[in-house]
Amino acid sequence: MSDILNQIVAVKREEIAAAQRRVPLAAIRADAESRVLTRDFEGALRRKIAAGKSAVIAEIKKASPSKGVLREDFIPADIAQSYAEGDGKTSAACLSVLTDRQFFQGQVDYLKQARASCDLPVLRKDFMVDAYQIYESRAMGADCILLIAACLEDAQMAELEAIARGLDMAVLVEVHDRAELDRALKLKTPLVGINNRNLRSFEVSLATTLGMLKDVPASRLVITESGIAGQEDVKKMRDAGVHAFLVGEAFMRAPDPGLALAALFGA
Repeated sequence: MSDILNQIVAVKREEIAAAQRRVPLAAIRADAESRVLTRDFEGALRRKIAAGKSAVIAEIKKASPSKGVLREDFIPADIAQSYAEGDGKTSAACLSVLTDRQFFQGQVDYLKQARASCDLPVLRKDFMVDAYQIYESRAMGADCILLIAACLEDAQMAELEAIARGLDMAVLVEVHDRAELDRALKLKTPLVGINNRNLRSFEVSLATTLGMLKDVPASRLVITESGIAGQEDVKKMRDAGVHAFLVGEAFMRAPDPGLALAALFGA
């Protein structure tokens, strides 16, 4: 695990302990299990692809550790609506909302506000290291959770996946290299996110996704993450058979994020 991930995981452990003092595990689990009618995250992606379009998970992200605040005028509900509408022809399939507070200036309320403002399924993008967070995610309304292979042992990933699926949530497992991909493929989830950002150098290369495609079974849905900067990048991926994308920072700086998404993916 990289130094920054070690730091983030340590903070997460502290946050989880504090959260459990406020709301015990039994209570958050009961709340999560009482929730019904999750939105079909995987289905939303596959429907876009079946229609011949790019399936975009559009990110709602206020800041990043390396770049600071990305958007001063940050209103999650408005951003979510913009993504859902696009330009009337090209729009997002799903949303991804950062809820990490310390490193990304996120909040749980951002996810709630975004989901309430549109009909798109929503991924809670955070650093999941404990079962408590999975129940918490369903209780706040998330339709999908992210598991980062670099943060978790195999047994942990399997346990967290099982809890999420038991709550009718989708699971997106994120990998950075072939070793992590091999581990991710032991899970049942069909959603595999390949992050093109190197965890140590932070350099981004689309070759990361392209180089691993041959090792991903056809039954899995590959979602490429990071490094999609222009239409030529989209074309390169789609020509290689990758039709699902998770994109955030490029849209956060645009006056109208939904129109920026349509300009990138509508051609």
